[in-house]
Amino acid sequence: MSIPILSSKLQTPPLRADLVPRSRLIAHLSAGMHRKLTLISAPAGFGKTTLVSSWIAVSKRPVAWLSLDERDSDPSRFLTYLIAAIQTIDEDIGQWAGEAFQSSQQPSVEAVLTSLLNEIAVIQADFWLVLDDYHLVDSPEIDAGLEFLLDHLPAQMHLVITTREDPQLPLARLRVRDQLIEVRVADLRFMLDESAEFLNQAMSLSLSAQDIDALEKRTEGWIAGLQLAALSLQGRTNTQQFIEAFTGSHRFVVDYLLEEVLRQQPPLVRDFLLQTSILEQLNGALCDTVTNRADSQKTLEMLERNNLFLVP
Repeated sequence: MSIPILSSKLQTPPLRADLVPRSRLIAHLSAGMHRKLTLISAPAGFGKTTLVSSWIAVSKRPVAWLSLDERDSDPSRFLTYLIAAIQTIDEDIGQWAGEAFQSSQQPSVEAVLTSLLNEIAVIQADFWLVLDDYHLVDSPEIDAGLEFLLDHLPAQMHLVITTREDPQLPLARLRVRDQLIEVRVADLRFMLDESAEFLNQAMSLSLSAQDIDALEKRTEGWIAGLQLAALSLQGRTNTQQFIEAFTGSHRFVVDYLLEEVLRQQPPLVRDFLLQTSILEQLNGALCDTVTNRADSQKTLEMLERNNLFLVP
């Protein structure tokens, strides 16, 4: 059965006209183009997708873009969309795979990727394949397929992954072989000058240097946090009072975290986060005491791997 293609999933998100330039990050990414994989891994609200869209606009290279969602955890659906994305580069690619999906016996992920790789090898121009929001895909079969893809990636193809948690790929091996370039939370945080440009130009505020410094420290350069603060500041006269009171318990921040972070977690993780939210600092023993469980250290390590706002 054919899977209908939603064309908006194959379109690079448009950029805002008043976007804060991330020149240092784009230069860092461009310097790693000889590597196989670019991994941009950070929690919600750090501008991962926007950074890649900006990089694409500057580089002017052909791009096959795929915005992922939970339904793409089905291997057949994932591969169908992957082929459709690459067909925006070359419409003749993926003919065998498309026909194979119509047969009664579905081809394996590796068989489809082998066919695709052979066809991609004859494309003349360099291009990027962007998999946006890969954390939404939960499939060991797809993870194994991506590992196969990376192992046999043609020289003219570069893979870009944005995600809230590290994918189940051989990242350590790729690092050792100098085949991986990474952008992490520490890289994505707005620096003070970027915060100033964002608040006073993009968000049309007129904050003093002292106010900007205070907000930058309170949000630790978290872009979504700065935007939520800026939205709350618009039209206010008591700017300094608001900034002094702005914390993670502000209603806009709580709503964002509930929608974008907590609701995406399994019940056990949600319970752990809620039970330990009273603590200013976390360690395994302390969390065991608060939660009445014995695996808190492993849970903390998992939360750190998944970029859930822990500062190691």
